[in-house]
Amino acid sequence: MADRPFRSMTRLIALGCWLALAKPPACGQTGNVTAKVVIHGAPRSASTKKNSALSNVVVWLTPLQPQGLKPAAQSQGQYRLLQKDKQFSPHLLVVPTGSNVEFPNADPFFHNVFSLFKGKRFDLGLYESGTSRSVKFDREGVSYIFCNIHPEMGAVVLALSTPYYAISGKNGDVVIRGVPPGSYHLQVWSEQAKLSSPDYPRTVQVTGSGTNLGEIEMEAVVSPLTDHKNKFGEDYRPVPGQPY
Repeated sequence: MADRPFRSMTRLIALGCWLALAKPPACGQTGNVTAKVVIHGAPRSASTKKNSALSNVVVWLTPLQPQGLKPAAQSQGQYRLLQKDKQFSPHLLVVPTGSNVEFPNADPFFHNVFSLFKGKRFDLGLYESGTSRSVKFDREGVSYIFCNIHPEMGAVVLALSTPYYAISGKNGDVVIRGVPPGSYHLQVWSEQAKLSSPDYPRTVQVTGSGTNLGEIEMEAVVSPLTDHKNKFGEDYRPVPGQPY
């Protein structure tokens, strides 16, 4: 008789553990969304034998219910596109819509940063070494960034209104982490490829245990940064006596 309370307590503990395992996922549970980018017709690198266009493909998910988005406070981060050695660094920058991006000039000569594309149109004018200008990317979209003096300079800023995105690795693998269950629009962007299917953005369902979207098929294209015009829509002309 003395061990009855002990047996009853053991049963209660076991029942509690079973209920804990059997209950549905908590509302705050999130999962990872994975995919693999496949690009047809892209040139291959002689050194790696890998498809060089597979990296830097941006894949993002926008909730069909906007209240599913995280607070916009994420846009308060510090973002910059450095100009050094006649290059922008990084080449690809993804920022939350509404973010300010700094464009510091670390070269020993002038730059004139501009963009004429639908993501964000701007012209920062000439500014000297050691100074900086900033731009607020207040609308979602892709902005191709150039310098009006140096045609070899080019970069991309992609402003997104969702925190659920990822950039593909060198093998085309994509992992979007911490996505809550629900319905989303799936969208994809690449500098060197376009989607093979017209069915984008397409709707996908995400579960708390993780979701694999399978292969995202794309076709290789010429980068918009290749053979671009200056801010006047004209070909770049060499400046006589220009030392840089």
